[in-house]
Amino acid sequence: MKILSNKFTNRGFLVLIFLLVLVFNFGCSSSKDLSTVTTNQSKVNKKSTEKIVIYHAGSLSVPLEKMENEFEKKYPNIDVIRTPGGSRTVARKITELGDSVDILFSADYNVINSLVIPEFADFNLLFAKNSMVIMYSTSSKYADEITKDNWYDILTKNDVDFGYSDPFADPCGYRSLLLWQLAENYYKIDGLNDKIKNASKEKNIRPKAVELLSMLETGELDYAFEYESVAKQHQKINPDFKYISLPEEINLSSLKFKEKYNKAVIELNGTEPGTVIERKAEPIIYSLTIPKSTTNKDGAIKFITFLLSEEGQSILIDSGQPVLDKPKVINYKLMPNRLKNIIKE
Repeated sequence: MKILSNKFTNRGFLVLIFLLVLVFNFGCSSSKDLSTVTTNQSKVNKKSTEKIVIYHAGSLSVPLEKMENEFEKKYPNIDVIRTPGGSRTVARKITELGDSVDILFSADYNVINSLVIPEFADFNLLFAKNSMVIMYSTSSKYADEITKDNWYDILTKNDVDFGYSDPFADPCGYRSLLLWQLAENYYKIDGLNDKIKNASKEKNIRPKAVELLSMLETGELDYAFEYESVAKQHQKINPDFKYISLPEEINLSSLKFKEKYNKAVIELNGTEPGTVIERKAEPIIYSLTIPKSTTNKDGAIKFITFLLSEEGQSILIDSGQPVLDKPKVINYKLMPNRLKNIIKE
């Protein structure tokens, strides 16, 4: 029995050693595998760290979202990060807060001209256009009566609420005010501009025009001044949305009426506190630039190249955003050479 016990003990010891070796090897192997997985994941993460930071007018949200999706399919290692807002607001985040941004899109090329160039950017690429419309819903008061010839009578009724965006933050806002001035002259009604202005309510003003859409949906607003592209985009989402087109003489869409548009003027706050800049009504032109604060100029050029491509232009047009027949550039000589290969002076 004693001998058997010793043999059993020796065998047990050997089995224990064998098991320990297995555990050790498994542990090393698992550790190695885990290390490999971690390393590979690190490589994936490293590949995914390239970012393109875009600040843009709220009215470009729909086409730029589609463009972002298609662009990221072509460049899976790039993450496009977009921040929408009123054009003047997002521009000031660059000029006053020092935000690092790779591309700035504005609904008014004058925002980049007057607030951003030359200190914070070198060039201004004009690429799209638009027109002003009045949006409403099927449940808006007098929805079955409003036309391009009587809209001002409808909006100034006591039981009607209409809204527009903040003129000091968003071009659609100051374009609404300029439109009212042009309407007074076009319809030949003395005091019409003041009548519309007096009928407006401060509570119905929002930082950017697209924020007015939810107010139309809930019935908080009956009417809102918007861009036609925004109206078309959101009609597809909500068929209850409607809009009326306005005469070319006042809707800021036509180059042939530029001189007539220029007769309407407002003052906006300038680049320095206490200063003002004069803004004349003009045809609506969108533009973009690469700010000097960019940390990914190469990525910015890639995205702009995609926007200017046939696919990029189709995305804009299919989203109801009309484009210029040919892009124009202010300060062409200062634009990156790779973009000059696409746009000839």
